[in-house]
Amino acid sequence: MRDLLAFDDSGTLRLLLAPAGQDVAVRGVVFGDEVGTRSAEGCAVLVVGPPVSCAEAVAAVRGAAARGACAVVLRESQGVLPAPDVLAAAEESGLALLCRAPWADWTDTAALLRSALSYAGTEPSGESPEEPAESEDTVGGLSALASAIAEYTGGAITIEDTRFRVLAHSATGPETDGVRRATILGGRVPERRVAELRRSGILHALWTSRDVIHRPAHGDSPERLVIAVRNGLEVLGSIWVASDGRGLSPHAPDALRRAAEAAAPHLVRHRLRESAAVRRRDHALRGLLYGLGDQRTHAWSLGLSADAPCAVLVAERADGARPSADRTLDVLALQASSYRSTVLVLRERDRLLILLPVGQAQDRDVARLARELDTLAVSLPAGVTVRVGAGPVVASALGAAASYEEAVLVVRVLRERRSRGGTEGEARCATAAEAGPSLDVLRVLDAVRPLWEAGAGPVHDLVRTDLAAGGELVRSLAAYLDASGDVTRAARRLVLHPNTLRYRLRRARERFGVDIDDPDTRLLLTLAVRLTGGSPRP
Repeated sequence: MRDLLAFDDSGTLRLLLAPAGQDVAVRGVVFGDEVGTRSAEGCAVLVVGPPVSCAEAVAAVRGAAARGACAVVLRESQGVLPAPDVLAAAEESGLALLCRAPWADWTDTAALLRSALSYAGTEPSGESPEEPAESEDTVGGLSALASAIAEYTGGAITIEDTRFRVLAHSATGPETDGVRRATILGGRVPERRVAELRRSGILHALWTSRDVIHRPAHGDSPERLVIAVRNGLEVLGSIWVASDGRGLSPHAPDALRRAAEAAAPHLVRHRLRESAAVRRRDHALRGLLYGLGDQRTHAWSLGLSADAPCAVLVAERADGARPSADRTLDVLALQASSYRSTVLVLRERDRLLILLPVGQAQDRDVARLARELDTLAVSLPAGVTVRVGAGPVVASALGAAASYEEAVLVVRVLRERRSRGGTEGEARCATAAEAGPSLDVLRVLDAVRPLWEAGAGPVHDLVRTDLAAGGELVRSLAAYLDASGDVTRAARRLVLHPNTLRYRLRRARERFGVDIDDPDTRLLLTLAVRLTGGSPRP
């Protein structure tokens, strides 16, 4: 157990209780729902269900103990202490009790533990020159492993992740080819090289094969061997061997196969460390924007000064069902991140949340970024509509939640303006100041919604009956009210003859007893059509 916890340098796991100490042997990892079909003897059981703060987790702890488990992992609830009954159950059962960080997920946690077991369970070898010694790698990490593989294969080594970034490489000799030199200097495989590998089918073979792939020398490119590094079915990266001006060892393929096994735990840890950092950042940013947890801690973990002014922007895609909408938001996220090094972007399913620390320009700074995102979205070939709402500048990062709430309201204003017949240009982008009184109107509507839903009377009867029949009369009333009682303008908006609209207005009075000439009735009708989404179609 002690070795597993030492392997976790990403903060994914936290040990709450170890009644038998940390030197207990861990033989495997199973999920709680697998325990019924396989043995849990000596295993750490991952409980996908109630959190450690919930007393319902007691049954899971006792069930794992009854099946011979040595440890149980529960998920942690943000800011909530473990339930005393759960701690007591683990103490009585003799189980080690661990909790998974809120920003992690179960897939990453299982991969972490299984890789740690593999790493801790590999005995140092070094008996033959074909096997890179695990003990060397333990001391020197991937760089030491790359050097060891170079010695055993007789070639130059690069170890890369699935995004073709160089994680480690062996020493570079005078005969190094141009591709290797450019890859090492740039920290990643050049795009033209990746495109070439894709066209030639090498990448397809690499990601689908479990064996060493041989690429003969061609022109200035020397002979190469490559193998994918895997964790079960998942590809983590690859190891490349180039002849580097001398012939490769006849044992190079065998050494490369063993090296891939030795590299797997390190690449898992690299991936987990990278994803953990992103998850922790997203967790802190989400907490800051949503007003959850300790705001000062969130700001500190994001590297934000508590007294630095900032604003929040929300970019929401309008065409959520189209695959191109995802790509548009990805491009906007890159644009926002490049606007300034201090900008923080949170990518959610249908929108981006952007925290912008502002400089001297303040409001102009926020408006400029909003317009940039709007202009970029319009210029993309995907043709996806994106609405960008910018909240006001707040004096401190601790007030980011207030700016976020206003930015969300601005997006709602843009959406409603568009649904009520606004032009495309005015319905895409706005700041809180530009949204004007529409923000207060939305706040009023949100406040009176419970009163409307609980109410009754002629206006309620008209709206509910007509919406159930398709909403034609409600849309006609909405257009009439928006046009300030101008029948001709409202009819033009609805593409109707004015007499048709007059007939519908008479029907509202005769059938439902709704007098639209009465000021109070008009106010209630205005609120009703806005609350029920009965605005006229553009």
